[in-house]
Amino acid sequence: MSNLPWDNSTYRNRHGRGIRRPVFGARLPRYRTATGYFDNQVLAQVERLKRAWPSLLNRVEFAVEDVPPSHPLAWEHYSVALSQNFPAAHGIPARIALYRKPIEARAHHKLELQLIIREQIVQQLSNLYGLSPKSIDPTWNDEF
Repeated sequence: MSNLPWDNSTYRNRHGRGIRRPVFGARLPRYRTATGYFDNQVLAQVERLKRAWPSLLNRVEFAVEDVPPSHPLAWEHYSVALSQNFPAAHGIPARIALYRKPIEARAHHKLELQLIIREQIVQQLSNLYGLSPKSIDPTWNDEF
């Protein structure tokens, strides 16, 4: 009686060709996830604005969430929020949260995603500090 391939100690996978390895290296773009790309774009926009306004952005924390809270408050309208700001209170710094899934749903390509992220960060900063978006970002376009 012959030995079955899976009974042999040298059998490694179902086709007997050896250990499976990834096709791409870990540093290649194939391993970048949509979440990682989104986080990098938010970080790039924050760093760009931080160079112009270091005192303004040092007092703000940024967060990326997948989706906004499911139950809006009674005074909030029922549209899907792309971002939200939380003013500083009781020793907690001001915070801005960007919601990844609704922003990605509105963007059709990477450039549009970058513009929406930039728009949301500048709008939330302007709402938080009572400044005009043009004063925070001189390249702001009012047509957003």
